[in-house]
Amino acid sequence: MLTLNCPICAQPLRCDNSHRTWCCDDGHSFDVAKQGYVNLLPVQNKRSKDPGDSKAMVQARAEFLRAKYYQPLADKVAQVVLNGKPQTVLDAGCGEGYYLRELLAEADLRQQPLRCVGLDISKWAVQLAAKQDPRVTWLVASNSQIPLPTDSVDTLLCLFGFPVSAEFNRVLKPDGRLIMVDPASEHLLELKQIIYPQVHTKPEQLPVPSDTWQLTDKQRLTFTLELTEREHIQHLLTMTPHLYRASSEGRERAAALEHLTVTADMWVRTFVSVE
Repeated sequence: MLTLNCPICAQPLRCDNSHRTWCCDDGHSFDVAKQGYVNLLPVQNKRSKDPGDSKAMVQARAEFLRAKYYQPLADKVAQVVLNGKPQTVLDAGCGEGYYLRELLAEADLRQQPLRCVGLDISKWAVQLAAKQDPRVTWLVASNSQIPLPTDSVDTLLCLFGFPVSAEFNRVLKPDGRLIMVDPASEHLLELKQIIYPQVHTKPEQLPVPSDTWQLTDKQRLTFTLELTEREHIQHLLTMTPHLYRASSEGRERAAALEHLTVTADMWVRTFVSVE
């Protein structure tokens, strides 16, 4: 049985006999929602009324990923994760759960047992994830306060997410791995050229501090997407921060597109802690 920590007092949580409530010795309790997830993000820890991706962003991402445009990335993540022993996997910033579901499907084919936890600060994302795969422990929680015990995770995934170095280091076992996916320089370049008057290239840098994490493997994954439906183009724009950063003119240009050839360009990196 997976152990969770209370987000208020950090004591272990126990699931009651009905499997509908988690509680700690200090009397804090958290109900399992009807969709099957647990909300472990107390009101006092929220920075806004509705943190994380909006319902519209979550739905757009779900539709886009359902069309298999990012299948090469899902395959690559599964390959890297499953190159090892049976394990506990945490997806920190799991969204609607696409990559965990794809990982579990591949693990089933290889007959490799996995215990998976999906965590996201967006309740809309976790609600959708929990509806689709009950095998995963789905949590509404923050990367800055992960409700798992110290040294409890073999592999931690952070895919296009926001790493919190100290907390990631705490929950990973001493021989654990941090696997991160981040945009490379050409990622969605063609879309950016349409919605922005000028595209600025940022210098490449590692997503976590080098004095804490040692890079043990890096692979660059680049492939081309052919979007031939206006709806899919809008889903891609809506699921990214670019929708909110672009000018109204840029959004109008994107809305008029009926076809888009765009580059997906990502770094898949593996780190181990050096602390």
